[in-house]
Amino acid sequence: MFKYFIYKFGQFCVNQLSLKACYRIAMFLSDLQCFFSPRDRRAVKNNLKAVLNLDDDVSVLAKEVFRNFGKYLVEFFRMARNIDEQFIKQNVKLNNFDIVDKILQKGKGAIFLSAHIGNWELGAVLLSMLGYPLVAIALPHKERPVNELFNKQRESKGVKVVQTNSAVRTSIEALRSNKCIAVLADRDFTANGEVLNFLGRETLIPKGAAIFSSKTGAPIIPVFLIRNEDNTFTFVAEEPIYPTKESEDEVDREALLTIMKKYTTVIEKKIREYPTQWLMFRPFWVREKILAT
Repeated sequence: MFKYFIYKFGQFCVNQLSLKACYRIAMFLSDLQCFFSPRDRRAVKNNLKAVLNLDDDVSVLAKEVFRNFGKYLVEFFRMARNIDEQFIKQNVKLNNFDIVDKILQKGKGAIFLSAHIGNWELGAVLLSMLGYPLVAIALPHKERPVNELFNKQRESKGVKVVQTNSAVRTSIEALRSNKCIAVLADRDFTANGEVLNFLGRETLIPKGAAIFSSKTGAPIIPVFLIRNEDNTFTFVAEEPIYPTKESEDEVDREALLTIMKKYTTVIEKKIREYPTQWLMFRPFWVREKILAT
């Protein structure tokens, strides 16, 4: 419940202050979190070193990761009241989104795939506001009030949220109705993923997107809402990934791995391009997770 009250207080504050004031406060609090959270700071530094393939001191970059997370929370809590068509017009540049409309014309729906980079929560809301009927698959929070608070923010702009433990039927039905689903594919929270090489090291990667694509024929469209230096955004849609073969029955593992390797490659490229926008605060790779226990 403590986390819930913290979030509610944060939500109240960001809706009373200007965006610039909220950013200043968020960066100050993020610096405190970076200083007083040695476990998170250590994880972020180790992740950055792996991404950048270096052993140098990355303290400055780690601090930037924490600050970007603070900004992400500010924007998340402002979504219900402050994100509208005018915001999109002034703050979001769309890149390559004409491919989405072409894909939906084929009638098989689309799987928007992203990662914990930039502002993925705001990205889902923007997709809904841009006119794409969206089902977002979300990991439920352990505390029910926190979970309800987050889902209320997401659903305030038309996003339908389904929890990971009940997402299969809803997602397949949505795709077969030519709607869209949104998934994150850079971290597996269920231990049901596949071990793949990711950024040079082995880790578990979620396979849900590959399964949905193989069972319905829906293409996977990697999308990323990337923060610009002035805190505006570029929303980029990458080239679609199609299933090697479509089957409503059990999907061949090799076919799944082929799809997964394609979308992990796209995510890797984006993380290397924007390492301080990859908001990962836990040991990520298999070896690091073992050492952290």
